[in-house]
Amino acid sequence: MGNRARTAHVEFRGISKSYDGRTLVVKNLDLSIRTGEFVTFLGPSGSGKTTILMMLAGFQSPTAGEILLDGRPIQDLPARKRGIGMVFQNYALFPHMTVGANLAFPLEVRNVGAEERTELVDRVLRLVRLEGFADRRPSQLSGGQQQRVAIARALVFEPELVLMDEPLGALDRSLRDEMQYEIRRIHRTLDVTVVYVTHDQQEAMVMSDRIAVLREGIVEQIAVPEGLYEEPERAFVARFIGESNLLKGRVTAVLDEVCEVETGGEKVHALKVVACETGDPVTLSIRPERVAINSVPGRYKNEVSATVEDLTFLGDQLRVRLTACGRSDFIVTIPNIVGHSPLLRGDSVRIGWTALDCRALNHERS
Repeated sequence: MGNRARTAHVEFRGISKSYDGRTLVVKNLDLSIRTGEFVTFLGPSGSGKTTILMMLAGFQSPTAGEILLDGRPIQDLPARKRGIGMVFQNYALFPHMTVGANLAFPLEVRNVGAEERTELVDRVLRLVRLEGFADRRPSQLSGGQQQRVAIARALVFEPELVLMDEPLGALDRSLRDEMQYEIRRIHRTLDVTVVYVTHDQQEAMVMSDRIAVLREGIVEQIAVPEGLYEEPERAFVARFIGESNLLKGRVTAVLDEVCEVETGGEKVHALKVVACETGDPVTLSIRPERVAINSVPGRYKNEVSATVEDLTFLGDQLRVRLTACGRSDFIVTIPNIVGHSPLLRGDSVRIGWTALDCRALNHERS
């Protein structure tokens, strides 16, 4: 298992895609996915994530570059010969067939014998916890059950690679939460390689070994979920993953790994993520939960005055909107615990945060 986990199962080498010969929807993608890894392509609509998946599946051809599966180029190999399982958002089940017949179909086209077909169908039904459902039709199943059948059909012929394109998009939130853990459980049970596409950041964070954040056909950053949240490398990633206060500023001093930035009339010290010099524009990223309100003076490297504009009760948290650093939408979240100081609209407060919790990222005009 140790050696298996370190080998490259899927490789994209210089992959670009254009539909009209002018505009690239995927731009020079270089990415390696290890055997048994769960990698998610995450991004807004139009970022190129589904196009990448369709090229890997064989339904679309790259304009440039090559795709390798177990070290072999596959861009000229028809989709049906790639041996890849696919799960779509709309399930794509045959409505006139029973669940068992739906699951047996991929085996029949691969000329699997009747006895082995029965064994494989029974096994995959147990895997997705639908024992006893073989004789039902899709119309007799709930949305969550239909999606389990769609996942089972992608797995029944025992592929080593499974692609999932927004498979939970048609489900309500509670079902989606349940299915996220089910897919993760199945992945761990089978140890297959999964390439997943979604625009839902929470879904990506729960399920993935690594997440590739895409914007306009470019991978902005790929990392483990915690790495994306705690150490965003670009302003877009900080904004797209979780909530972040993004402050425009200009570097006034550079001190080893830390820089001093003027933003909204305040001087703020931040971890220097982007290479910068005095005078350069940067974007500062500060997570709302890393900011303290009315802490002991001198405790934090960065301390500024602020005014409470609004408070929102979120059960276990209070979400406080402040005017600070020249902005009226500076957000701080504090735990709703016994003993926290009462806050009212209009209160003048001091807020503080460490330099390491404030990241100086690339300047974004938007």
